[in-house]
Amino acid sequence: MLTEVQINEIRSRFPIFRNKIYLNSCSQGALSEEVQAALADHLQSWHEDGSPWDAWIEKYEEVRERVARFIGASADEVAVVPSASAGINSVASSLGFAERPKVVMGEFEFPTMGHAWLAQAPRGAQIEFIAAQGERIEASAYAEVVDERTVIVPLTHVCFKNGFRSDVSAVTRIAHAKGALVMLDDYQDCGTRPVNVKALDLDFYVVGTLKYLLACSGVAFLYVRQSLVGSLAPTISGWFAQRQPFAFDVKLLDQSPSARRFEAGTPPIPNIYAANAGIALLQGVGLEEVAQHVRTLTQALIHGARGLGIRIKTPLDSVGPLVVLQSSDAEKVMARFAEQNIVVSRRQDGLRISFHVYNTFQDVDQVLAALRESADLMVREGQSVQVAP
Repeated sequence: MLTEVQINEIRSRFPIFRNKIYLNSCSQGALSEEVQAALADHLQSWHEDGSPWDAWIEKYEEVRERVARFIGASADEVAVVPSASAGINSVASSLGFAERPKVVMGEFEFPTMGHAWLAQAPRGAQIEFIAAQGERIEASAYAEVVDERTVIVPLTHVCFKNGFRSDVSAVTRIAHAKGALVMLDDYQDCGTRPVNVKALDLDFYVVGTLKYLLACSGVAFLYVRQSLVGSLAPTISGWFAQRQPFAFDVKLLDQSPSARRFEAGTPPIPNIYAANAGIALLQGVGLEEVAQHVRTLTQALIHGARGLGIRIKTPLDSVGPLVVLQSSDAEKVMARFAEQNIVVSRRQDGLRISFHVYNTFQDVDQVLAALRESADLMVREGQSVQVAP
């Protein structure tokens, strides 16, 4: 368990807390001094050496190794890509849909997941969405749809709209029993607790550094199970996807035997510097400790919001990091919070409040006080209300 002294020391590394209460890691992680320094290091190397590509490629491989350790994989199972979308599309391009045309996913997925697979329809993909029951999609709903014609089941770990956490192990068992693959999108959770892709028995795993990995946009990571790599040939490709990228052979397509084959062009070096620093910071704290702290803050907010009678879209037993409260005008509430230097976000009728290791119980108290002042715009349990678009 992290002590108050330890949490405040971590918090002190994030300058935004000098003038704001930052609770929007579900959209963008706060910027640490370590990540800022890492970006400065890249710029300095550019100034001093012009084009030190040998050193930059070392950083590129360093982040691959770091992420592999972070998720319990080997480096040869990790592709460094510019976005989660790029990783998803690379996988989608490598699959065939003749014998298994179905792609099954819940309606809680982030839009890019739907878009990437819907774009495969001209190649024969048939997308089936599982409807939510209220604010949940139970694993049993997948058992009713996944069959021997299903090629893959994309699955969000935590829903960006309401904080619902999928039962990954149960859905994976259902999919694998029918011979279907599973891709986990962990963008809304990775960085707040330990993860092990082998223990979860995943085929693919995708995450970016923008949110809880505390870095910036422009870099993401794709895990591909080693036993699958050699059987998949992405049709989205480029020179860094090749076995020997520096052979510069324009007439030869010879994709890497590792997960690097799911990459494409020149690596996003500045963002890789930032990613290394952000992930290293979390590793230095310890993911078990981060998870325990986030869980405690989450439950404190849920308890306080229930005491105010506010309708909570997130399951009440949530371990975080995202808590979503229902509002009749979430945009106006968000603006009121901003006037008090409290940074949150919204999606549709949900006011989103997200916690990370740098947040405190004082942050929770401030949010609850602000919610009392905006009680007129919060939906109460049992209340029927017209929600602003």
